[in-house]
Amino acid sequence: MLPPIPVLADYGISPTHGFLPDVLPLTRLPDPYYNKWEAIVANLQGLILSKRLRGVVDRLPVLSTIGLEHDAEWRRAYMLLCFMAHGYIWGGDSPSDRLPPSISVPLLKVSEHLEVPPVATYAAVCLWNFKPLFMDEDIDNLENLATLTTFTGALDESWFYLVSVAMEARGAPIIPLMLTAIAAARENDAEAVTRCLHTFAERLDDLTTLLQRMHESCDPHIFYHRIRPFLAGSKNMAEAGLPNGVLYEDGSGNEAYRQYAGGSNAQSSLIQFFDIVLGIEHRPTGEKKPTTQDAERVGRAPPPKHNFIMEMRRYMPGPHARFLNDVQAVANIRDFVEQHSDNRPLCVAYDACLSMLRALRDKHIAIVTRYIVLPSREVRARSRSPEATRNKVNLATASRQRAQPQGIAYDARAAAAQQDAAAAASGNKGGANLKGTGGTALISFLKQARDETGEPAIEEWTRRFMSRQPRTEGQNDFFAGKPDEGAGLQVNPAEAEEVALPGLAGSWTMDEDVGGICNY
Repeated sequence: MLPPIPVLADYGISPTHGFLPDVLPLTRLPDPYYNKWEAIVANLQGLILSKRLRGVVDRLPVLSTIGLEHDAEWRRAYMLLCFMAHGYIWGGDSPSDRLPPSISVPLLKVSEHLEVPPVATYAAVCLWNFKPLFMDEDIDNLENLATLTTFTGALDESWFYLVSVAMEARGAPIIPLMLTAIAAARENDAEAVTRCLHTFAERLDDLTTLLQRMHESCDPHIFYHRIRPFLAGSKNMAEAGLPNGVLYEDGSGNEAYRQYAGGSNAQSSLIQFFDIVLGIEHRPTGEKKPTTQDAERVGRAPPPKHNFIMEMRRYMPGPHARFLNDVQAVANIRDFVEQHSDNRPLCVAYDACLSMLRALRDKHIAIVTRYIVLPSREVRARSRSPEATRNKVNLATASRQRAQPQGIAYDARAAAAQQDAAAAASGNKGGANLKGTGGTALISFLKQARDETGEPAIEEWTRRFMSRQPRTEGQNDFFAGKPDEGAGLQVNPAEAEEVALPGLAGSWTMDEDVGGICNY
């Protein structure tokens, strides 16, 4: 007997808002008992800027959670405490490896109630951190959204969160749509499944369009150096200054260091839902596609494996994670399409969904490259405040940090180039060692997830199209392979000197891999 198809209401999921709360997030806790929390977060940017947040939080009393009643209040408390916690940890010149009881005690209780880890998850900064500007307009419209709280007060930070909120809202109708498709597949209704897949593909295209708008109001430099460090967790963050993780003090004296991943878009239940209903299998990063496939299928998506994507499910609200597990047990679209491979409209509709989802992941990789990989390659000498950069320790300074010998004659630029060359020789591309806020190897994880999206394709042409490799670039040497008359213009790289021009805004260099004067 087949398991029942999940009912959205059983998991607190809205048919119109999806994984966003059906009741809009509160802008303030109604009980005045929590005014101290609200006051700190209302002044969070100023307290971080003045580096006085830690002193204020250390003097804060431990507040009970007994005054929290409805789910919206628990979610508001979680969001407030997470912003305070990450501001406390990352808001100084070096990170704090301890959280005082005034934050850790209520945060642990609230997290247990909501079934989320006590860290700034995707739910804390996106799902439960928005409000509509006009109540009579939809929340899938970026021009109708505002954040409730940010670390920096920058428009760039608000925009970064709100793009995800709008995508969650725009993609919400896909959830009941694809549950309908699963039911139609059980009834062997190919036409209904095809219609659902058509709508799914169109919505995926809408999501890619929304994601492309990230560039409009979020500057890569501000994101990388000002926003991203606050989103980091405490797992795999030794280079950022947290070798052991964070100690959540509760007054018992028996506390142990905890390590959690930071906020990551991989914690979006919506994106994982897409993979599940389409039958896309994600393997641990670096693991190749098996040469032989299981011939027998039992009408469900591939069994989950222990990898980063599965680990991120632990950072979702508990009901959302359970929903994904239950959908995993009933997902049958891929099997249904494979069994009806002679139905061309059905196969084309299914492949269109895979193609649209792959395009979404392609755009995500492009954004990660612009917002993380390229800024990580910037020469530190370009900083407006070299002393501040040298003394600051966080995720931004650690992403390209290597074990470096110190000395007057040490050439950090040449050493970095040598290490990049060694990485390339071993098969790793530039940026492969970068870690995301979730603590994973960034680019290799994203590219593998993108490539795996096209593997279930039915049509032969679709498989070829989605497995194509991007064209390879040359060495950017204009005179390579030219006749000898150009030899007089050639320069021996060993004798070339780096050109650096000082100016009022610092200095810029002629570096071909980061964009020159207008480096973005």
